[in-house]
Amino acid sequence: QERGGNNSFTHEALTLKYKLDNQFELVFVVGFQKILTLTYVDKLIDDVHKEFRDKYRNEFQQKGTLGLLNGTFDFKDDFMRLLRDAEESSRVRAPTVMKTFEQSLKSQKTVKCMIETRGEKPKEKVKNKKNKSSKKEGTEAVAAPGKASVGDKQPSAAGEREELTKDEILQKNREEFFKRHMKAGEKSRSPKPEVQKEKGKKPRVWDLGNSNAKVLDYSNSATNGSAEACPVEEFDPDVALGDRNREPGRLYDLEYESDDEAEEEKVVQNPSKPSTKKGGLGGMFGMLKGLVGSKSLTREDMDPVLEKMKDHLIAKNVAAEIAVQLCESVAKKLEGKVMGTFTTVTSTVKQALQEALVQILQPQRRVDVLRDVMDAQRHRRPYVVTFCGVNGVGKSTNLAKISFWLIENGFSVLIAACDTFRAGAVEQLRTHTRRLNALHPPESHGGRTMVQLYEKGYGKDAAGIAMEAISYARNQGFDVVLVDTAGRMQDNAPLMTALAKLIAVNAPDLVLFVGEALVGNEAVDQLVKFNKALADHSMAQTPRLIDGIVLTKFDTIDDKVGAAISMTYITSKPIVFVGTGQTYCDLRSLNAKAVVAALMKA
Repeated sequence: QERGGNNSFTHEALTLKYKLDNQFELVFVVGFQKILTLTYVDKLIDDVHKEFRDKYRNEFQQKGTLGLLNGTFDFKDDFMRLLRDAEESSRVRAPTVMKTFEQSLKSQKTVKCMIETRGEKPKEKVKNKKNKSSKKEGTEAVAAPGKASVGDKQPSAAGEREELTKDEILQKNREEFFKRHMKAGEKSRSPKPEVQKEKGKKPRVWDLGNSNAKVLDYSNSATNGSAEACPVEEFDPDVALGDRNREPGRLYDLEYESDDEAEEEKVVQNPSKPSTKKGGLGGMFGMLKGLVGSKSLTREDMDPVLEKMKDHLIAKNVAAEIAVQLCESVAKKLEGKVMGTFTTVTSTVKQALQEALVQILQPQRRVDVLRDVMDAQRHRRPYVVTFCGVNGVGKSTNLAKISFWLIENGFSVLIAACDTFRAGAVEQLRTHTRRLNALHPPESHGGRTMVQLYEKGYGKDAAGIAMEAISYARNQGFDVVLVDTAGRMQDNAPLMTALAKLIAVNAPDLVLFVGEALVGNEAVDQLVKFNKALADHSMAQTPRLIDGIVLTKFDTIDDKVGAAISMTYITSKPIVFVGTGQTYCDLRSLNAKAVVAALMKA
């Protein structure tokens, strides 16, 4: 899975640590009990690597690695010696000893400086107190003249103008004071007309709205399990379907035209156009510039290229943490590898990164929904899919697209409306059901209604509704049950507990996480916390986690497709569906090479 950055692997009670030697294509592995804390493992594997490589270097170069391993070689004594050395080196390290009194700072102080007599206080405190008292006296001294100046202002004026007596000065000051306050009061006061408030509340009537509330009430318009619940709606099918020339029931791959293909087309279209590149020696030296020759790649050679690659991946919306791990994995994969004569470091690193990205987007487990539905049909039970994710990512919309795809492949679908929280969630699914029934009426399928909605309104227990819907689907012979859940943030513990309960109680065949292609670092946080919540709140010994990903809004990101890498890297789960538009036909399967081509585009 191209996780070379992590050099350890844990399986049950065992831990394996490994090291790669890319020059001779060797892997050194050491295994030990997980419960043991062996501090010398890293040193041991490094020493064995150096000793083995140096001892058999000439034979590797002559016979090749396979030639040596198919023969006989003696390394047991060397290994035992290195193991003893590593064990002894870990024992040699003595535990840290406490400092003696003579080594401490306290021993350097004299007895006299530590004696405190009653009534005296430490010098620092006395100094601080002196500073505070001096500041206080200073402020009082400043304030006193200020007061005096205010109080003595009038007498000084009286001294200058001896003709005014004390009483006359006071009277004049009072008049000036009242004048100032009267002016300020006139400015601040403004007459307000008294408005009589009408008692009671009146409902607001909108100009373009409907005053009759009964017209807007849709709560009792449907009953579960009847075709009349979702009457056929007349609308333009081109609006809902988009491309009419497509093959019904086929899930097309994502398409992306790389720069190389575009350049090839330009060359074919303009074969007679003369080349603008310089020829002669200049062109030859330009071609040879940057070539490495037959030498081993070092980390110093790759670091500048990897730094640019990391920045490029982050700019393409790959989570920063995952971009660093990917570059680290590529570095460990290439370090020590012998380069070809006419090969640049940049092209080698880029090719290795492309291969790593393609491998990440093609996880070991592949989800084939149609095959699994047919397998459930043979066992006479419905195939149950649960959708989960944060708010507003498009769970209900993509559920309707997947319903349409399943109907076109001949499977009947029951939609369970388990989003009992969001206003309008049930009505949204009801509208989708009406439209899907209009596109695939019962007359086209032998009188059988291909899609129905199972709903119990709002404020009910979602796990209970899902259980009832699955039971109803089993009794009525539905092929697939699609469970729509309420959007919830990954940090909301009560809602995550409710989701874990729904999955644990109903045990769906497929748990799909619906995520936006617009997010970057947030994708990692969402998936990690959703998986952690499902593991923590599940009562089973082997908790049920996310099985696959639905990547939505892929048509809004151009070539910033990094979220696909982030999501598959963090979970090792495949992207099952990709949403690319607003019509029912805008559903695609992931094409790993197309995504990587968009990601590597400059």
